[in-house]
Amino acid sequence: MEKYVIKGDTSLKGEVEISGAKNAALGILAAAIMADEEVTVDNLPDVNDINVLIQAIEGIGATVKRVDRHTVIIDGSTIESTRVDYEYIRKIRASYYLLGALIGKMHQAQVALPGGCDIGSRPIDQHIKGFIALGANVDIKNGMVYANAEELTGNHIFFDVVSVGATINVMMAAALAKGSTILENVAKEPHIVDVANMLNSMGANIKGAGTDVIRIKGVEKLHKAEYSVIPDQIEAGTFMCAAAITKGDITVKNVIPKHLECITAKLLEIGCRVVEYDDAVRIIGVDEMKAARIKTLPYPGFPTDMQPQMSVALALAGGTSVVIESIFENRFRYIDELNRMGSKIKVEGNTAIITGIEKFEGTQVSAPDLRAGAALVIAGIAATGYTTVDEIQYIQRGYEDFEGKLRKLGAVIERVDADYDEQKFKFRAVN
Repeated sequence: MEKYVIKGDTSLKGEVEISGAKNAALGILAAAIMADEEVTVDNLPDVNDINVLIQAIEGIGATVKRVDRHTVIIDGSTIESTRVDYEYIRKIRASYYLLGALIGKMHQAQVALPGGCDIGSRPIDQHIKGFIALGANVDIKNGMVYANAEELTGNHIFFDVVSVGATINVMMAAALAKGSTILENVAKEPHIVDVANMLNSMGANIKGAGTDVIRIKGVEKLHKAEYSVIPDQIEAGTFMCAAAITKGDITVKNVIPKHLECITAKLLEIGCRVVEYDDAVRIIGVDEMKAARIKTLPYPGFPTDMQPQMSVALALAGGTSVVIESIFENRFRYIDELNRMGSKIKVEGNTAIITGIEKFEGTQVSAPDLRAGAALVIAGIAATGYTTVDEIQYIQRGYEDFEGKLRKLGAVIERVDADYDEQKFKFRAVN
């Protein structure tokens, strides 16, 4: 099993290019199958989640051409099946976006119930509520969601809770429904806007994405388009926190600074220096960070996907910090691993109470999920001695060439798959 081996006590410095947004790309790739013409999507991140979804799209018969590492051309006219099996869903939860795309285009879909990172319960009841409101019949049995409709008709839908997945899925289905649809209490994340923009470039009529209310006028069909995925807000935030954690100086390039405001605000609050440019942000770490209070909230609040990275920074800040996780109940599973590195963090329900320490100590830890795994790697770069991070397949799901980008910033890190290789790395690092 592959793992990262890290020689710590390193301050990261330099520039890093941010890849396309994984969460936006997943919705955009699903939307691409809704046209019966070629749709080109570029600036895709080359990560496992994206590659698995492309396999799932090929699995239902759509034609996929890989132009290069970051560009695909998808033709949905060759789709011959509306069934997405558990083989794909168990690897990435976002395969369920094919549910909304297939219901919208084919008026039927059979999609396995989702898997993905075990960070807490993420039911699909709001997705189903939206599909039923549009006129679909939905049944769940034997681990599959079965949906079909004579036709889809626009409706006024108020989501009981804010859900990114439900917003994207129902928005896709409604794009090809007859009449008008109003979606209220929707998610407002940048990738919601990106998927809506993608659909509009294909001929959809969607207004209000990024606000509380999305208005959709159904169209008869969608057509060919070329679209570029926005930069990844969470990858950018991870490297921003890396500058703070390692007391470094990192310029994060190819970003939309507006999308990073909540992260920038917290880094400023704990004492870091931040310089914003048109499409870049520079973060300069400081010797003594200050404690802060964070509560994760839907966008534009502080993102749950950035909670582990920021908590690692707060673990090195003076005083006592409080982090409240209001989105996923299992998001703190990495705390035990971080405490093994010397942090002083107590978890009470959905709240972590963090007492700052001076330094992490290198040891062997295990990544419990995607974002926590990345946070533990960065903690290892700042720690004394050597750190080994296991279960890195989670990290590879969402970060393109993570270790390569870190090495360019000065990190001493290597991906190995055997104890012998780990010992060789340590020998080279010493010598």
